Amino acid sequence: MTRLISLGSLAALVTLAVAAPTSVPVRRSSGKDVIIQMFEWNWDSVAQECTKFIGPAGYGYVQVSPAQETITGDQWWTDYQPVSYNIGNKRGTRDQFRNMVDTCHRAGVKVMADVILNHMAGIDSGSGTSGNTFTHYNYPGIYESKDFHYCGTKNNAIVDWTDPHQVQFCQLVNLADLATETEYVRQKLAVHANDLLSLGVDGLRIDAAKHVPASDISNIMGRLSRAPTFITQEVYHSGSPGVQPQEYTGIGNVQAFQYAFAMKSAFEKNGLAMFQNLDNQQGWLSSSSANTFVANHDTERDDSTLKDSSGSNGYKLAHVLMLAHPYGTPTVLSSYQYSSSSDGSPNGHFGTCEGNGGTNGWRCQHRYTAIANMVAFHNTVGSEQMTKWVSPSSQRIAFGRGSVGFVAINNEDSAWDATFSTSLPAGTYCDAVSGSVSSGKCTGTSITVDSKGSFKASVSSRNAVAIHVGSKI
Repeated sequence: MTRLISLGSLAALVTLAVAAPTSVPVRRSSGKDVIIQMFEWNWDSVAQECTKFIGPAGYGYVQVSPAQETITGDQWWTDYQPVSYNIGNKRGTRDQFRNMVDTCHRAGVKVMADVILNHMAGIDSGSGTSGNTFTHYNYPGIYESKDFHYCGTKNNAIVDWTDPHQVQFCQLVNLADLATETEYVRQKLAVHANDLLSLGVDGLRIDAAKHVPASDISNIMGRLSRAPTFITQEVYHSGSPGVQPQEYTGIGNVQAFQYAFAMKSAFEKNGLAMFQNLDNQQGWLSSSSANTFVANHDTERDDSTLKDSSGSNGYKLAHVLMLAHPYGTPTVLSSYQYSSSSDGSPNGHFGTCEGNGGTNGWRCQHRYTAIANMVAFHNTVGSEQMTKWVSPSSQRIAFGRGSVGFVAINNEDSAWDATFSTSLPAGTYCDAVSGSVSSGKCTGTSITVDSKGSFKASVSSRNAVAIHVGSKI
């Protein structure tokens, strides 16, 4: 499918306004804010991983797959075709979901729910994961035909992606498009979101937000029983005319697709110099509104961004840059191996990791040494400004984060031997990219900063070094 279709159900081949309080934009909070997209992990395995690794590593949020009843099937995109708002599907029961939230909270990790406001299922009839039956445009006890959009194009489908009306009032791959401008639909969607909040959910990721007018989402968010700690919205941006990401920044953060595309372009051909000042990139989201990522579940399947199998260590280096850089709030994808783009998760949906990677078909990118240790870097440097930028060539950059962190990234095929000037205090530091502090020693490379704040290093080809005050011995 074309990448113009940009939501959780992108690969699915099966297929009035009433005033309400304006929702207050939810921005990056202080402290831990790195999100892991736990793609297709079931609730029990998320709970286990929160305790074993995610909490101790310093991640702030887990973003879990949709919790509501969906159509049946093994493919991942069935999770994005709702049948009802009952909490319970192949990821687990309502009680297991609640237990997952409580367990992650005890580990110091917040939970972000993936919510679907735009549509219901995209197949003609069937039964859901909780046994509820339905037909297209008729979901007993929830919606009937009058609660959906019929835009008049062939099959009511989006034909012109530059036309905002079609994008927001026509159907995406046959998914029954909800009339979110009506009081009844808004009320139903708010009840669903409030139910998730009642189970302890902290944040919301709004799927297919581009396909819902921002005013409708704002109205629904204004009905919530309490403000989420973080909201992010999926608004795919191709650079063409039409619906723009900036339309949604009054509600919360927006997933920065431009950033992910730029990462791929920078590491594969165009160089890293553009990252010196991202807030001045024309048409980009401001840092306070951007939810950045290197890849998500859609883009790793359509090759529009870097992915785990990308060459020259680009995928890991891009994460080092994202977690070191002050732009946006970062999300790390934790996913699984697949043969077909529609493949669902392995191992009965139970995510498993071991050491610095995954097992039983899971990748567990959130455990990769360079990624997990850079979460600690990100948490340590906080909102410190970027300083001491140097870039002797297009594919070599280094910069500090105030007086608490420094990173150097070498995306060339030869070593970068240099003396780097930092604002860090003198001492010996453990390089976060290669290891960490353990029993007062470095498990990877150690770096010595002198009394003038300088250090000498040889950054090997397609690699990086990163030090921060939390990694000082």
